[in-house]
Amino acid sequence: MGNVSAAEAVPSPPLMAPPPPTEIPKAVPKQTAGEPVSGTVDKNPGLYEDLHKQTKDIFPQVFEGAKVIIAKGLSSHFQISHTITLATFTPSVYRFGATYIGTKQLSPTEAFPVLLGDIDSQGSMNANIIHAFTDRIRGKLVAQFQPSKCVGQQVSVDYKGDMYTASLTTGNIDPVSSSGLLVAHYLHRVLPWMDLGAELMYQKGQQVPGGEIAIMSMAARFSGEKWQLSANVSPMGGNLHTCYYQRVHEYLQVGVELESSLRMAESTATVAYQIDIPKADVVFRGQIDSNWCIGAVLEKKLVPFPFTLALSGYANHVKSQYRFGIGMIIG
Repeated sequence: MGNVSAAEAVPSPPLMAPPPPTEIPKAVPKQTAGEPVSGTVDKNPGLYEDLHKQTKDIFPQVFEGAKVIIAKGLSSHFQISHTITLATFTPSVYRFGATYIGTKQLSPTEAFPVLLGDIDSQGSMNANIIHAFTDRIRGKLVAQFQPSKCVGQQVSVDYKGDMYTASLTTGNIDPVSSSGLLVAHYLHRVLPWMDLGAELMYQKGQQVPGGEIAIMSMAARFSGEKWQLSANVSPMGGNLHTCYYQRVHEYLQVGVELESSLRMAESTATVAYQIDIPKADVVFRGQIDSNWCIGAVLEKKLVPFPFTLALSGYANHVKSQYRFGIGMIIG
């Protein structure tokens, strides 16, 4: 519920959606819970929206059709990318992306501001601006455009305390029609191995039943040396989301996700794993859920060339639907 799309209750497609055509380059700094800053131990729990991140990172990002991504660094601060996607069930498009990383260095892996965006051959554009105003305050602006109009906008501010993080997000605010979305997050490190938090979402608009709605959720995360258990529950919405992560071996990681809805009387369990084979420069991710849907992605670096070959497959045995993809990442 921490973003605009989560509150619009858009039904999920029968098959897993492909990843964004233009991925954020690895050079772009990413915030990680508990990441050390300036050589000190950071007790901050990170963002609430990253509560299940360690488990979700194991899941394969399946895609369908053929995809070619060409990334080129023009300087240490600027990078561009070209993406060509050819598919049957999703639109075939060309997408151009650009990323700029500023000179404000907060840590060895973080620099601001970060400006990234992409535009496709159909005129749709996504724009993101991330900036750290101080060591503790960060802001983010996300906007989505279709030809001649803005279809979505989201503004968020995060405050990073010594042992907590508070966030406030607004989405699609329209003063004329008195509609929009407001989400507040709070995550606190109670013990070195336990984080507790809460989320409050308020949405108002004509598309909302009764004109407005407010939902509160509670969250907890327990961490060990090689495992992590995270969960958030919404008593009013009757939803439960639980994730468990375990590093079984240096080259094997396993994750389990359970999503339950009491209102819909539905539950879905998913088991995912990631296998790293360093000697072969191969990373394999796979998953299977309780609906007998199977997905997998294999990534192979073609050294000494700057190429990465990606093979993707997805099967929904219940609906007899199968999709496969092949991709090449250059750069």
